[in-house]
Order: sequence, then structure tokens, then C-alpha cells
Amino acid sequence: MDFDVLTAGVEPGGLRTKNEIKLLICYMLTSVKTSLAKSDIISIIQDNGLANYFEITDAFADLLENGNIACENEKEELYAVTASGMLISSQLDISLPISVRERALSATLNLLAKIKREQENRVRIQQTEQGYMVTCSVSGGDMDLMKLSLYVPDMLQAKLVKKNFHKDPARVYRCLLALVTGNADLTAEILMETPNKNRRGKDW
Repeated sequence: MDFDVLTAGVEPGGLRTKNEIKLLICYMLTSVKTSLAKSDIISIIQDNGLANYFEITDAFADLLENGNIACENEKEELYAVTASGMLISSQLDISLPISVRERALSATLNLLAKIKREQENRVRIQQTEQGYMVTCSVSGGDMDLMKLSLYVPDMLQAKLVKKNFHKDPARVYRCLLALVTGNADLTAEILMETPNKNRRGKDW
């Protein structure tokens, strides 16, 4: 097979042709059955070492121009696969290694799980005269199971609290519940747990 793309930053087993990159983008959007931001699609493929940033961008533009993908939400710049894109993704069984598909799909599902956690478990950052008040809420569906507000002196720490809370809201809730109920053994056990991460060690 003739390679026709830049391979800087591409790991062994990554994609070496533009058609392969197009196939993978269509496959990702078809598999998750939802729209994704262009930046998220690029990050997933690039951060997994599957293709070069510039080549992913070019492949994405080609798919958009050819009508294989379409912008579904202009305000949030979310893109979905079209009928012709679904047809392209059906060629994957004979065109792309299963390891590539698994890595990309796993990262995509991790991203969707992260988005769902952030939608269901809200964080509000409010500036005060002394600094910032960060309010974290754990959703129980129709009601909030927990709402915690804490003061931090600057925006950097406020964003850090938000990031770490969104990594695993359920773990934060379990830990606080164990603390306020005086269950020291459970608190220690929860604190020793390893936070959820994807296979490449990056939180999506």
C-alpha cells in the first residue's frame, strides 16, 4: 500500500493513508450514533497516535465537502455522519485493523461518558470579593444527592476542583458520605482507589 500522509507522531500500527483516516472518522460517528465536536474527533485520533493532526484535519474537511459528514449543531459545532458516511464506515471490516477500531471506539466512549458525567453532575464557579466559590452537585436523577460549596482563592484552583470532581463524581460522593457517617475504613478504602482512566492514561 502506498502511504500518502504525514506520519509524524503516528505510532506503529497507526493510519498511513488519507482514506484510512476518513474511514475511521466515519466509523467513530456511526458507532456512537451521536454527533461529536470536530476538536474531540481530532483529539481522540491524534492522542491515540493513530494519525497526524494535519492529516486528520484535511480528511475531516474532505468528508465535510463530500457530504459524508454534516454539521448538526452550528452553535456547538457538532458533526454527525450522513448516509454516505455510514456506507463508507461499512468498509472497515476489510480496510482497518481491529486494534485501530477498538482504540478509537474506546476513547470515543470514554469521551461520551465524560460529557454525560459533566451534564448530570454540575459545577458552578462564582466569583466573590475574596476569591471564588465552587459548588459541586451530584445528581440522583430527579434530585441532587449532594451539593457541596467550597471557597478557593483563584480561578486556577477553581478549575482544578471542577476537573477533579468531574473525573469521578460518584467517588467524591461516596467519600464524603463515608466521612460524615464516621466510616473511617470505607473512607480509607475509597481514597486508595485508582481514579478511572482510559488505556492511554488520559482523562477524557
